[in-house]
Amino acid sequence: MTPVKVASPNLGTIDRVLKHDGRAPRYTSYPTAVQFSAEVGPGEYGDWLAGLSHDTAVSLYVHVPFCTRLCWYCGCNTRVVNRPEPVGEYVRYLLREVELVARKLDGRRSASALHLGGGTPNTLTVDELQAVFRALGRAFSFADDMEIAAELDPASLTRSWVEAAGALGLNRASLGVQTLDSKVQAAVNRTETFEQIEECVAALREIRVRSLNLDLMYGLPHQTTQSVLDTIDAVLKFRPERLALFGYAHVPWMKSHQKLIAEAALPGPAERLDQALTAGEKLVREGYVPIGLDHFALPDDELARAKANHRLRRNFQGYTTDSAKTLIGFGASAIGAMPEGYVQNHTQELPWRQAIDRGEAPIARGVAITDDDRFRAEIIERLMCDFAVDLEAVAGRHHSRSISELDEALSRLRPFLEDQFISIEGRRIEVLPSGRPLVRSISACFDAYLQPDALRHSRAV
Repeated sequence: MTPVKVASPNLGTIDRVLKHDGRAPRYTSYPTAVQFSAEVGPGEYGDWLAGLSHDTAVSLYVHVPFCTRLCWYCGCNTRVVNRPEPVGEYVRYLLREVELVARKLDGRRSASALHLGGGTPNTLTVDELQAVFRALGRAFSFADDMEIAAELDPASLTRSWVEAAGALGLNRASLGVQTLDSKVQAAVNRTETFEQIEECVAALREIRVRSLNLDLMYGLPHQTTQSVLDTIDAVLKFRPERLALFGYAHVPWMKSHQKLIAEAALPGPAERLDQALTAGEKLVREGYVPIGLDHFALPDDELARAKANHRLRRNFQGYTTDSAKTLIGFGASAIGAMPEGYVQNHTQELPWRQAIDRGEAPIARGVAITDDDRFRAEIIERLMCDFAVDLEAVAGRHHSRSISELDEALSRLRPFLEDQFISIEGRRIEVLPSGRPLVRSISACFDAYLQPDALRHSRAV
């Protein structure tokens, strides 16, 4: 396929956007994980589980913290394993964690979604995968239309694994492609071929996965706007229902392996933003609907329909159609969301296992949610999902809250208003197309906890 060259966005627009660039959370929750503390632990989590309504469906998340290779750009909680024993031991503890949670629930709840993440879920053997599904099936009632999704590494994915997952109900999958530029691949220690991707797509299509997502990245070392477009040209052959276009977050003070990446090879802020904007414009011309900050979907995909109907949500897996108010996480570092707050398991496997050996939920930290948190969370989620929010309508749904409580937040919006990145009509705020790369920074104006330019967060653009 001959690459299609796309004209770059206006440099003046890029300069104006970069003037407002700063550090901000990705807002997959509010409060964000930075606010989690040991004040919320196993006891609180147990009470929250016991109090869940029996007639409310829950979502499930299983974290598999293993990979067969270390990608130097990675920000996930994972480690490289080359032997089966550590994975087998992990799965045995994972099954025990499911049993611990099931006892707290006092009866099976209906599960509307299950997401396998990591790391690389396909490091599990077929037997281990089946054992996890059996344990979850004993603890939860799987809905007939349940969404079952997995994040997969094409370099280690086998046809037998895909067939086994298909028999268990896998109907949505995400393949980590990132880039097909061999120079960029070598610079981040992640080498794979177009043919490997092609074989994985074919296997997933054979089991009738209804929604296939491909993860792509920009801002990687030696990456150029043209190399991003070349990768898009190649993978569009598969016509995936969804594409995610993530910006590389360079945080070597948090992820030490990122020090292996040559900072001098990273594209500068203007080039990085040009990659994102040009790639996004191309995907739109190819028939994809832009979803929030970094996702794209075909018009008949559930994600695009959710956007059109203002039902798009955002959680720890990113943009989603999942409307469940409760997310139960399993595995080291897994995060859960409950009506009362958020919880996170121990990130390291040893304390995670030790807690399970004590017969307690392996919760390390969390945060209880206040009424003000819920008020601000809805505002932030609507901005991140719809690029617009009606403050009057949100305040009406949070009866004890008043727009006057947002005076400080509204004053922080003034620079974005003056540079015409947002519009404000009455109590309705809209992020204009030119301001969409800044939506994280705009949303941060409503974050009561944020410390400006805190190094805990990556650059917003």
